[in-house]
Amino acid sequence: MRVRSPVHNVGGWLARRAALGGERPALVDGPRRLDYAGLEQRTARCAAWLAGRGVTPGERVALLLGNRSAFLETLFATARLGAIAVPINTRLAPPEIRHQLDDSEPRVLIHEAELAATVHKACAGGGPPERLAAGGTPDDYEAALAACAPRKAVAPVSPDDPMLILYTSGTTGVPKGALLPHRKTLFNTLNAQIFFDLTSRDRVLVAVPLFHSFGLSILSIPALHAGASLVLERRFDAEAVWDAVGEHGITYLGGVPTMFRALLEALEKAPAGRFNPGSLRFLFTAGAAIPAELVHGFHAQGLVLKQGYGQTETSILCCLDDRDALRKAGSVGRPVFHAELRLVPVDDLARPPEAWRDAAPGETGEIIVRGPITMLGYWRRPEESAETLRGDWLRTGDLATADAEGFVTLVGRGRDLYISGGENVYPAQVEAVYAEHPAVREIAVVGVPDPKWGEVGRAYVVLAPGAGWDPQALAAWGRERLASFKLPKRFVAVERLPRTVTGKVQKHRLATQAGA
Repeated sequence: MRVRSPVHNVGGWLARRAALGGERPALVDGPRRLDYAGLEQRTARCAAWLAGRGVTPGERVALLLGNRSAFLETLFATARLGAIAVPINTRLAPPEIRHQLDDSEPRVLIHEAELAATVHKACAGGGPPERLAAGGTPDDYEAALAACAPRKAVAPVSPDDPMLILYTSGTTGVPKGALLPHRKTLFNTLNAQIFFDLTSRDRVLVAVPLFHSFGLSILSIPALHAGASLVLERRFDAEAVWDAVGEHGITYLGGVPTMFRALLEALEKAPAGRFNPGSLRFLFTAGAAIPAELVHGFHAQGLVLKQGYGQTETSILCCLDDRDALRKAGSVGRPVFHAELRLVPVDDLARPPEAWRDAAPGETGEIIVRGPITMLGYWRRPEESAETLRGDWLRTGDLATADAEGFVTLVGRGRDLYISGGENVYPAQVEAVYAEHPAVREIAVVGVPDPKWGEVGRAYVVLAPGAGWDPQALAAWGRERLASFKLPKRFVAVERLPRTVTGKVQKHRLATQAGA
């Protein structure tokens, strides 16, 4: 769709919210409290500063920022100009940052002042022509905003014009930049509002990073679109999150499974009355499959933990609602409203899309999707784009089953599947069995070469507190619950599993970490 209008531009949303109710609270960022009028004013000043640095439609603006108001102000200001925001993970090493800067070629980089040395190393020998630090003493970002008159104009865009480049989390290697249009942000926001029943009365706590799709596209942008208020946490700390819930009357918060394990442990260990989670309507998790035990653990505390599933290239794809949270624990729910989702057997995917068949209930298939929530492609990677985008359909690479009611359960990544003695093995199924073992806190299974069977499983295990290492007992547990070809041939004890910021295990790093 190529009709261009300011109405299609996500960057105009804050101005509309300010016009509807500028006095309503919009954002809490440490000591800073902003209503919608104040947030819009700062965003308009940021747009003026960016325009003064030559940012025009299609130019890129890189954000190396933590959870602070400057992140959201710059994001909306960049969109307002018709330009493209490029959030970068603040935890990356200088060479990794340099890769994304070289790949996206931004005109401007706005970064945390405390990352100045990292930025200097990343930009050695070149880099964005303009750099601006936020959060320092003095704060250059604040000074830049104060020196600019607000820029109210909103550039006309089409729904298919790009708004964001979000780099994939890199579970299999080098990240790719997913090019995301304005229409994707709109329809993902609508899906989130439908699923969360989100209104202007909500108060949303964001303790996951804004530089990732979860914190930005699932939690923050939908909340601001609805006129709700955001509470930004700079770093995750379980006790600090529970304190913030009580202080601000938070109605929902989101996090990855590892965060919710820590949150549940803090809640269970706290003396009576220490925390006050009574304002919460629900908790929401995504990024990786969550063990059913955590769903039941929060239920025992009187709290509903809802599960969702998505990816950078699409954002939310499936959601498990309150009424099914216990009955279907382990599932990621049913497809969202604004998308069409199918499960297609992997062997069928070599054929043209019109020849694909749908997997039967209980049969494993790859999740594919089409609709307004999909990316345009990977930035400057036509071959990878053609592999993922097949006509109207986007291949997620995720394997799943669906039951007769349409509830989807993740089986694993297509790349994770390995073949042992001619039999397909899905690591997620093996991991789910071992997640029930009392000595296992976390586990990840990968396929490794084997001269007899072609491939066999190797399990990397993080022990539960106080548990002893007994690989023979682990093997015996599996023999009682798994087919012999699914049983890991070797168990390796590790202190932790390497994960992305969203909690997905980076299986390509396991052998290096364990020295195996």
